[in-house]
Amino acid sequence: MSGYVTALIAIVTREALRFFHQRERFVAALVRPLVWLLVFAAGFRAALGLSIIPPYQTYITYETYIVPGLCGMILLFNGMQSSLSLIYDREMGSMKLLLTSPLPRWWLLMCKLLGATAISILQVYAFLAIAAAFGIVMPAMGYVAVLPALVVAGLMLGSLGLLLSSFIKQLENFAGVMNFVIFPMFFLSSALYPLWKMAESSELLHDICAVNPFTHAVELIRFALYLQLNGPALGWTVLAAGLFTTAALWGYSPEGTGIRRKG
Repeated sequence: MSGYVTALIAIVTREALRFFHQRERFVAALVRPLVWLLVFAAGFRAALGLSIIPPYQTYITYETYIVPGLCGMILLFNGMQSSLSLIYDREMGSMKLLLTSPLPRWWLLMCKLLGATAISILQVYAFLAIAAAFGIVMPAMGYVAVLPALVVAGLMLGSLGLLLSSFIKQLENFAGVMNFVIFPMFFLSSALYPLWKMAESSELLHDICAVNPFTHAVELIRFALYLQLNGPALGWTVLAAGLFTTAALWGYSPEGTGIRRKG
């Protein structure tokens, strides 16, 4: 058991050191959602005219509505960037060295996933602190209640990135795949506008948003910030996390196509 714990601490520490040495990554992770929050929110607020009461049982402005979606954006982008480092490690040979250790491969990958999720959550709380400094605040206990939701959502989105990295051979191909996955997931969700607003324009788009795993992750975070539990969102997020993780572990197994293609 000590070997498992040692591997967990070592991999998480390595991920943290890599993150803190890449200050541009931290700044980019905060600037991106802050631009949406402080610049684009004015236009969206005028267009949508949101003063939503249900299902959160409180009056919220458009800025407070999109904060959970922007938290999800941070988790999504960081999950993909962490997977980008996996491809880099695989090309440099360090991933091969890691996966040939005596510990089970699934545990090493889960340690990598846990480290990436922890870093994502730190970025989310930094974003929430900056948003609060601009007067965009959530219920005080919501900042505590949202932590489990961030963990579940972070694991789900991180496992998606892990899955993609297992099937991509070259580093330069990952950026295109990231954009192909990130932007449809983000825009076809309830991150920026509620689903009932989407249904007013297109039932097809509403249905696509409703089955998008990112929508359920955002709703899980949104309800948690208002001290409520969204059971269906939790169930679908956990299910998606399980499916993505299982597929990623298979992709990194000796029988998986991702590792076999690398030879």
